[in-house]
Amino acid sequence: MRKGLFALAAVSLLATGSIAACGDDSGTDSGSTGGDSSAAGKVGIILPDTKSSQRWGTDDPKFLKAAFDAAGVQAEIQNAQGDKTQFQTIADGMISSGVSVLMIVNLDSGTGKAVLEKAKKAGIATIDYDRLTLSGGADYYVSFDNVKVGQLQGEGLVKCLEDKKYQKPVVAELNGSPTDNNATLFAQGYDGVLDPKYADGTFTKGPNQDVPDWDNAQAGTIFEQMLTSNKQIKGVLAANDGLGNAAISVLKKNKLNGQVPVTGQDATVQGLQNILAGDQCMTVYKAIKKEADAAAELAIALAKKQKPTTATGTTEDPESKAKVPSVLLDPQSITKENVKDVIADGFVTKDAVCTADFAKACTDAGIS
Repeated sequence: MRKGLFALAAVSLLATGSIAACGDDSGTDSGSTGGDSSAAGKVGIILPDTKSSQRWGTDDPKFLKAAFDAAGVQAEIQNAQGDKTQFQTIADGMISSGVSVLMIVNLDSGTGKAVLEKAKKAGIATIDYDRLTLSGGADYYVSFDNVKVGQLQGEGLVKCLEDKKYQKPVVAELNGSPTDNNATLFAQGYDGVLDPKYADGTFTKGPNQDVPDWDNAQAGTIFEQMLTSNKQIKGVLAANDGLGNAAISVLKKNKLNGQVPVTGQDATVQGLQNILAGDQCMTVYKAIKKEADAAAELAIALAKKQKPTTATGTTEDPESKAKVPSVLLDPQSITKENVKDVIADGFVTKDAVCTADFAKACTDAGIS
């Protein structure tokens, strides 16, 4: 089903002497302060955009900066803002500045591979962060178990549809970007759950479409077309919270929100509020701080010319078949019953989620 999907990711850790806010293409200097960094090289980090998920603009840069600051290792964090040329320009600047580690989340595997190859030629250690760059040859890979993310989404939708007691419900699928290998893995996970339901007639397979660049506006247009052509859609497998919210907006226009279960991913404030309101069935929480800490720990060891000890797993590159040393973390399914877990973990705050419109829903969900 997912033939059109290629990988997006490359997280490269390059050393430089500053830390830039993720939403700032140019990078600002705010060098690390904790400890003695004289023995360590610099780390460069390129994030992909700020529109596909809130994490790239807020969460990852915050957690990564904190980890490098605590270790006293200089790092520069920049965001390509969805621009492949800018991505390569940032990488060239980091490489020429003398970073010793480059960590990237790239915009597609072609761009990521080109950057990783330049870094390796310069003797720079490389890390794919969150998304694997197909045939990229990164030295290490840090992410979540993305097939499991998809499995949790599929299982969540099945439960929500069963709770609604729908008979042979039509399920629409809003898949992630065809240039992101993670989207391929998510689909592998949820199709493994849903395909048997389609095959035995429990569910009916409805429209199924990829959303270029995880673009929420396009997702809304795509889902509106899906619903117009098939009024019987009773469930939506949306690959992340942004796509899910786009579908929910269309359902609201048609007075169907709450009646059609919608999935998500990333445990965004908006996604959690949609769950509390009854408009979204579930999301998947990926403890980004743990992912950022794991990537930083790996990069710090490399910057200090130490042999990393944490990448005990391996991930097979589906194109090159290379086995990439990996750190893979476990995701968690979130429904109305355990939204409070995400807040308790410190990923989002009660104040952000429990605004006036959601105060009662928060109280009902045990968020105090």
